[in-house]
Amino acid sequence: MAKRIESYRELRVYQNALEVAMEIFELTKTFPPEERYSMVDQMRRSSRSVCTNIAEAWRKRRYKAAFIAKLSDSEGEACETQVWNEFAFKCKYFSHETKSGIDQKYERIMSQLVLMIDEADKWLIK
Repeated sequence: MAKRIESYRELRVYQNALEVAMEIFELTKTFPPEERYSMVDQMRRSSRSVCTNIAEAWRKRRYKAAFIAKLSDSEGEACETQVWNEFAFKCKYFSHETKSGIDQKYERIMSQLVLMIDEADKWLIK
């Protein structure tokens, strides 16, 4: 019998999103100062928003539409982070390997979010 998940912190998708957000935090420390208030802030914000929207979705499980909306917001933030990741690569702040690794992690996270959305009824508080 599967263990019941008691907190959003136990969700693999949350753990994956937190891990890559922290990776981005560390990587962006090396960006040039002129990117501090543009790319660095935006990339950190969107990567962190993936996590915060998952947490918000968890607390909205009484309402299917609200739950799905917050997961969808999280998916959008993950995609936005992929765009910033691409900019970081094009600006030569990230190597191809770093860019690809981050991109793959967000593809996995988005797949996990889509699965939760598709199976929303399994997650709802009844």
